Amino acid sequence: MVRRAVRWLDERSGAAPFLKGVLRYVFPDHWSFLLGEVALYAFIVLVATGVYLTLFFEPSLSKTVYHGPYVPLQGVEMTDAYRSVLDISFQVKAGLLIRQTHHWAANVFVAAIVVHLLRIFFTGAFRKPRDLTYLIGLAMLMLTLLEGYLGYSMVDDLLSGMGLAIGYSVALSAPVVGGALGRLIWGAPYPGDPAFESRMYIAHVFVFPIIIGTLIALHLTLVASRHHTQFRRPGRQSGRKVLGVPMFPGQAPRSLGLMAAVAGVLFLLGGLVQINPIWLWGPYHVGLGTNGAQPDWYLGWLIGALRLIPHFDVTIGNYTLVPNPFWGGMLFPLFVFFILAIWPWAERRVTRDRSFHNVLDRPRDAPWRTALGAGVLTFVLLVFFVGSADRAFVSYQIDYNTQIWIYRVLCLVLPPLVTWLTLRICRGLQRADEIEQDREEAEGESAAAAA
Repeated sequence: MVRRAVRWLDERSGAAPFLKGVLRYVFPDHWSFLLGEVALYAFIVLVATGVYLTLFFEPSLSKTVYHGPYVPLQGVEMTDAYRSVLDISFQVKAGLLIRQTHHWAANVFVAAIVVHLLRIFFTGAFRKPRDLTYLIGLAMLMLTLLEGYLGYSMVDDLLSGMGLAIGYSVALSAPVVGGALGRLIWGAPYPGDPAFESRMYIAHVFVFPIIIGTLIALHLTLVASRHHTQFRRPGRQSGRKVLGVPMFPGQAPRSLGLMAAVAGVLFLLGGLVQINPIWLWGPYHVGLGTNGAQPDWYLGWLIGALRLIPHFDVTIGNYTLVPNPFWGGMLFPLFVFFILAIWPWAERRVTRDRSFHNVLDRPRDAPWRTALGAGVLTFVLLVFFVGSADRAFVSYQIDYNTQIWIYRVLCLVLPPLVTWLTLRICRGLQRADEIEQDREEAEGESAAAAA
C-alpha cells in the first residue's frame, strides 16, 4: 500500500527525487549543532502558547476595578490589560501554566540563540560562504530582544511600566531626532497614547513573530543549501565531502526526541518554577517604583550599561545634544551588534583569506579571534552583572556607588587581561599540538625504519 501511494504521488508531482534528496540529506553529528534546534523548538512552543494566551488577553488601558479571586488586589483600580493577565493566571484553565511556559520559552529561545552565536563565532562558522546566514541569525537575535521587551511590557504591571519608562527615556536620548522618535512610538509624552497598548499588542503577536519566523525559514534554507560546517577529522580535512548522519533513519528520530525534550522541560518549568509573578508587583502608576521587579535576564546588559556610564551630557549652550541615557541605552548595544555584524568582513580583510570554508576552527586555531572575542565577551558580561547592583545592595547591603566604581575599574582592566591570557593559552595549545605532531611523525619514521 505504501509503495502504491508513493508511486501515485510521484506520478502526479514528480516528488520522488526531492524526497530522496531530503531523506539522504546529511546532518552534523556533534552536540553543539543542536543548539540551533533548541532555539527552533523553543520558538515553536512560544508560538503555540502565545496563540492560547491571545484568546484571553485584552490589550486595553481602560480602567476597571478588580473583583477577582486574588484577595490582596480586590477593589484595586487597574487597566483591563493587567486584569486580563490576572484572570489568565487565576481563572483560565491551565492559564498560569501556559503563561509561565510562554515566558520560560522566551528565555530559553534567547539563551539558545546567544550560545549558538558564540559557537558560530569561536569556531569561525561565519566565514564565506555562510556570512549571509550569520547576518540573518544576528538580525534574528536583535528582533528577539525587542520582541521579548514588548512581551512583558504589554501587561501594564509595575515591572512593565518601569521598563517602558526606561525605554521612553532611551528613545528621547537619540541625538536630534529623540523627541520625534519618542512621539512616533508612544504617540504622546509618557505614558503615551492609550492606543500604544494596541500597537504593542499587534507588533508582539503579529508583526515580529512573522518577521522572526521568516528569518528562521530563510536561515534554515541557507543552511540546507550551503550544507553545514564540520569539525576537522584526521585524514579528512578538505571539507569537500559532507560528513554526518542522514535525515532518516538517523537525524529525524533524534530531532523529534530533542523537540519533545525541549517542550517537556519548558512545560515542567512553567508548571514548577515561578516566573514574573505580576500579582506581587501590582498595577503600574507613574509615581511608583521598586527594586523588587527586574527585567528578563537578556535585558540585564542594557540596564547595566545605563548604570555604568558616568553622568554627563553633551551640551551646546542651553541645548542638550546628546543626553546621558544615549551612551548606555542606545550606543552600547548598537556598537556591540555593529562589531558582530562587520566581523566576517573585518577578519577577511586582515587575514586576506577569501576562500570558502567548510571545516571549522578549534578556538586555538585562530588565537587572535578567540582572544578578542573573549575580551569583548568579558566586557559585556561585566556590564550584564552591573544590572544587578541594586539587588546586591538590597540583599547584601553592598554600597551601590562602590559597586559601580569597582565595575568601572574592572571594565577597563579585566577585558585586556582576559584577551592577553586567552592569547597565551591558545598559542600554548598550538605549540603542544605541534610537539605532539612531531612526536607522532618521529614514531612513524622509527616504525618504518624498523620494518
